[in-house]
Amino acid sequence: MSSVPRLVIAAPSSGSGKTTVATGLMAAFAARGLAVSPHKVGPDYIDPGYHALATGRVGRNLDAYLCGPELIGPLFAHGARGCDLAVVEGVMGMYDGAAGEGELASTAHVAKLLRAPVVLVVDASSQSWSVAALVHGFASWDPEVRVGGVVLNKVASDRHEALLREALDAAGVPVLGVLRRVPQVDTPSRHLGLVPVAERRAAAVEAVAAMGAQVDAGCDLEALLALARSAGALSCAAWDAAEVLDSSPPPPLPSPTLGFARAGGPPSSLGAAPPDPRFGPERASSSNAGRADFARPNSKVKVAVAGGPAFTFSYAEHTELLTAAGAEVVPFDPLHDEQLPDGTRGLVIGGGFPEVYAAELSANEPLRKAVGALAENGAPVAAECAGLLYLCRELDGLPMCGVLDATARMSERLTLGYRDAVALSDSVLAVAGTRMRGHEFHRTVVEPCSGAAPAWGVRAPERRVEGFVQQGVHASYLHTHWAAEPGVARRFVERCRTS
Repeated sequence: MSSVPRLVIAAPSSGSGKTTVATGLMAAFAARGLAVSPHKVGPDYIDPGYHALATGRVGRNLDAYLCGPELIGPLFAHGARGCDLAVVEGVMGMYDGAAGEGELASTAHVAKLLRAPVVLVVDASSQSWSVAALVHGFASWDPEVRVGGVVLNKVASDRHEALLREALDAAGVPVLGVLRRVPQVDTPSRHLGLVPVAERRAAAVEAVAAMGAQVDAGCDLEALLALARSAGALSCAAWDAAEVLDSSPPPPLPSPTLGFARAGGPPSSLGAAPPDPRFGPERASSSNAGRADFARPNSKVKVAVAGGPAFTFSYAEHTELLTAAGAEVVPFDPLHDEQLPDGTRGLVIGGGFPEVYAAELSANEPLRKAVGALAENGAPVAAECAGLLYLCRELDGLPMCGVLDATARMSERLTLGYRDAVALSDSVLAVAGTRMRGHEFHRTVVEPCSGAAPAWGVRAPERRVEGFVQQGVHASYLHTHWAAEPGVARRFVERCRTS
């Protein structure tokens, strides 16, 4: 059970100021000596980096599409354990969720799952009395969502503030903060959103401090803390990597690939997939029926995980699962380290921005050769998005690791969204037929898009095959959350041990 006080920070739309208010609240409360647990609704990797700076704790994601609604409470309780307060930054507009899935994975959905009050951040720059109608609509749309107050952003003057407060007083919604229209805090963006913290450490620290000062000056922190304390208790147990591995099912037997041919063939059917019990009401997360205890070996196996400015996208639970499965997780920086850590038996290369650092990555020839040799020897390699690009022959004409017979280049087209996928080939992560949900977020193209043994058959939003499985390599654009399928980490570490 978790009774940690908590707030969900939402907005009518993107660009309203959620990140400023959420990060500022985290920093302001942390400066007052509170242990603040930072969370982000959705799959975004970048905002949690700023949250971590503000709180001194790992930023964690709460994604009801990737992980299933029933894991939101346990994952929250895991991250917030021992904290005085949790602040959850929402995603997009409050009721915007996975396309075609109703409220699934929306900020409102997560707020309900957490029994948390919502603070609505409103860009008031071009309105006065109309703000009451806007807030009333959001507060009354779903009676299960409790909007406990409003923070008004980009307010022009004392007169403007008075008009807004008068309107909202008539609507019966408390004003918990007012942020004036000031020059934007220095949080530069580029083709995939904010520049990650790891690329601008000193400037990012200054930006977070500025957000904290702005929120501290403009918000009623005592009223916000009182609202957070009104959150309902959560009855679920906290997620624990070792416990879920102990009760995780053994690697499944190969099963039909849901209308896709295996090993690179074209889709053989456009029929609907059978229901996925992980994401429907029939899933019983407390049941251990058909499960097998996981015996963890005493000796650790070394798994190198790419980091540094070029590879910043990772969920904290992945490292926790690998560690619980028996791995010694060792980070390295492909921009600067010329060799993999001594004794590396497996390699994880997550997302990030290799396209920004292509020249530096290419110039580190010793490491490129070391990665290529590790893959050639059959060691397990799991690569997502940026990792996929790094394993190609070249990226924007510059030599990369050459593990995959493919080339990568930047593109003007943004590829973004949730994906429903099925593993098409047995790999170090899963057997063919395993259902997973994932997320894509990139402006690059890999040609060809898949190898002789594709990694995934993507079922939605359009049917296609994607990614590469060869020897011990699993490389794909798809970002997945291993908490939804702990057996992925278990299988990967077992393969590291035996390869």
